[in-house]
Amino acid sequence: MILSGERLQPVACNGLLIIGDPHVGSRRPGRRKDAVWPQAVLTKLERCVAIANERGLAPVILGDLFDRPVEPDEALKNQLIRTLKGFHHRPVVNVGNHDIQHTMLTDSDTLALLGLCDVVDVVSTSAPVAEFHIGTRRLGVGMTPYGQSIPTDARGTFTGVDLHTWFTHHDIAFDGGYPGAMPPFAVEGCDVLINGHIHKTQKAVLAGRTRWLNPGNISRQSVDLADHVPRAWILDASGELEAQELPFERNVFDLTGRIVEAADGGVVAREVESAFVTLLQAESSTELKRSGDGSIVRDEIEAKFVEDNTSDAVRAIVRSLLGEAVERHASS
Repeated sequence: MILSGERLQPVACNGLLIIGDPHVGSRRPGRRKDAVWPQAVLTKLERCVAIANERGLAPVILGDLFDRPVEPDEALKNQLIRTLKGFHHRPVVNVGNHDIQHTMLTDSDTLALLGLCDVVDVVSTSAPVAEFHIGTRRLGVGMTPYGQSIPTDARGTFTGVDLHTWFTHHDIAFDGGYPGAMPPFAVEGCDVLINGHIHKTQKAVLAGRTRWLNPGNISRQSVDLADHVPRAWILDASGELEAQELPFERNVFDLTGRIVEAADGGVVAREVESAFVTLLQAESSTELKRSGDGSIVRDEIEAKFVEDNTSDAVRAIVRSLLGEAVERHASS
C-alpha cells in the first residue's frame, strides 16, 4: 500500500534488514561493463531475500528502489516484483529522488504501482510508520521521503517503545559533506536515524541523543564507488547494525580515460583546460537537454580534437569528463 500518514499493523520479527538504494533499472550506468545488466543488482536483492527469510527479518529499503521514476522495461518490472514478493515480510520502502518525477510520489511513478499492488509498502509522506516487535523489545519506525522536512522533534509519535528510529533520504554532511548538505542534528526523542541517498558507507555521527548512520548503496552506480563494498545491514533491537556482504564483482567499471600513461604535466594540463572549457560551455548551455545522451556536445568536442590535433591521452580524459557530465544530467 501507499502510506500517507497511515500506520502499518505491528510486525513481529527478529530485526530489520536495511537495504540501501538498489537503483533497479534497465539502463546501464555509464561506466559499468557487466556482461548482463541489471542482473548484478537483482542478484543482490535475491540474496537480501534469502538473508531476511533465513533470519526472520523485516526488510526496509532506504529509497531509490528504481533508478528512474518510470521504468519502461516490463520484463524487468515483473522480475523485480517476483523477487520482492519472495520476502516473508512485505518490504517497507522510503521514496527517493530517483523514484519520483515531481516533488512527491504520484500515480505516474513506477514505484506507486508496486505500492498500489501491495508488492511493497511505500511511505510517501513523512510520518511514523510502524512498530516492530523484536523479542520483548518494541522498535518504533518513522520515515521521511526525499525533499520533505526531517522532524526535529519525534517525541510522542510512539508510546512505550524501547528504541525510536527514523529513516531518511537526504543530503547529509556526514564526513564534511559538500555545499548544500545538511549537518546531522539532534532529533528529540529519536535514538537512531538511518539515511539513504548518499552512496558510500559513512561513519556514524552522534548529535545529541540521535545517532546518524548511512549504510550506503547495494549497487555501485559510478566509478567513485569502485572500492565500496555492497552490503545489506541487520538492525537489531538495541540499534546496532551488522553488515551482511552481498555478492559482487570488484572490477565492474570501464576506467578508460581515468588511468592514462604518464605525460608532461604542463602540456596535458593546458590541453585539458582548453578542451574542458569547451565542455563546460556546452554543458552550461542547452546542449545536453537537446541531445539527452550528449551527442551534440560530443560532436563539438571531437571536432575540436581534430582542429587542435589533441593528444590521445587528453582525448581520453575529456571523453571521460563528458561521460560523467551526461551521467549527472541523466540522474538529476
